[in-house]
Amino acid sequence: MSSTDRAIPVHKRPVEPAKERLPLPALLALSTAVFLTCLTEVLPAGLLPAMSADLGVSESATGQTVTVFALAIALTALPLTSATAPWPRRRLLLTAMAGFGLANTVTALSSSYPLTLAARAVAGVAAGLAWALLAGYARSLVPARLHGRAVAVALAGIPVALALGVPAGTYLGLTADWRTAFLAMTALTVVLLCWITLAVPDRPGRPAGARTPVARVLAIPGVLPVLAVTLLFVLAHTLCYTYLAPYLHHVGMGGSTDRVLLVFGLASLLSIWLVGALIHRRLRALTLAATLLVAGAAALLAVPAHSAALVYAAAALWGLGWGGTPTLLQTAAGDAGDGAEEDGTGGGAAEATQAWLVTLWNVATAGGGLAGGLLLDGLGTGALPWSVLAFLVPALAVAAGARRHGFPVRARTAPDAGRP
Repeated sequence: MSSTDRAIPVHKRPVEPAKERLPLPALLALSTAVFLTCLTEVLPAGLLPAMSADLGVSESATGQTVTVFALAIALTALPLTSATAPWPRRRLLLTAMAGFGLANTVTALSSSYPLTLAARAVAGVAAGLAWALLAGYARSLVPARLHGRAVAVALAGIPVALALGVPAGTYLGLTADWRTAFLAMTALTVVLLCWITLAVPDRPGRPAGARTPVARVLAIPGVLPVLAVTLLFVLAHTLCYTYLAPYLHHVGMGGSTDRVLLVFGLASLLSIWLVGALIHRRLRALTLAATLLVAGAAALLAVPAHSAALVYAAAALWGLGWGGTPTLLQTAAGDAGDGAEEDGTGGGAAEATQAWLVTLWNVATAGGGLAGGLLLDGLGTGALPWSVLAFLVPALAVAAGARRHGFPVRARTAPDAGRP
């Protein structure tokens, strides 16, 4: 200690600000909510034979339980987000997750196909409400300079659900019973409700007079480019990812689907980490890189070489590009809405923008599955990678062109961006 330090009383010395840390217990609770909603959406795909036998319908009819889930989100996310804007955020999240647990319980106990479809629709409504809320909730828990990292942690539940949750749920359903898999998610939901109550700080809603109408959100600079890239990117991903198994069978790798998906999932987790570390300053570069990586994966899959090495390389590139994409798009949408709120042109614009993104995401999910099925029947598996490129080229053009708003060359600088 120097003589100068000794001359200044301890209580009068300047205090260095503590290094900001992410509120991990709260963010991991939000990530678990994302995990459960994502897993519930796609789990029936791995349990179709058992579910169809118990419900007394064909596998294709049972597959519509996934379609109903996505359509319910697409139809209700916007109006419900607007209607529930005044609600305190924690109460709204608890309500959505409780509805989710109830729907999964009914699904597990139902022996009626119409009742199962109705339960899946309710689950979709709850999921859409939660997804429109979660990214903004995560951002509200941290200062502006940590927004990207907070969203990355909250949305990490998506690749975890796809890489680990779906295989684990499918294994549980096959070794025990498909109903057990849904009941296990109900049990996890009960734990999550307690976790949210104890660990997630509440945030106020927004009075009715302070909200931007959802239609007017589209006029905010940057919103339309983000939504256009979302629609095109998710269409491209879904139409090929949904029919990965037929593609692998076509190239002689029908028995390697689990390993290919594992490579994809691990690369997605790496992508989430990289995006979380760099997104605050590199949102535009990361978005363009993600688009190029998935396009490169599609180009490898389009090569008629039937090479296992090329397929695994494509899966790795695809995961690296796709894993962080939900975080990138949610953050870009949130930044556009936040900009409108800060300049006084749009109260509640950030959450309304997220609702639009969730709606178009699920429209693209349903449309991608439909388009991929038509391509598969009409032109064969070889057309799928080329179709991915056909959607990604305009997505790349829109993202590259949105230099001022949407995916700006320089990210908006937060007031505390200069702090350590």
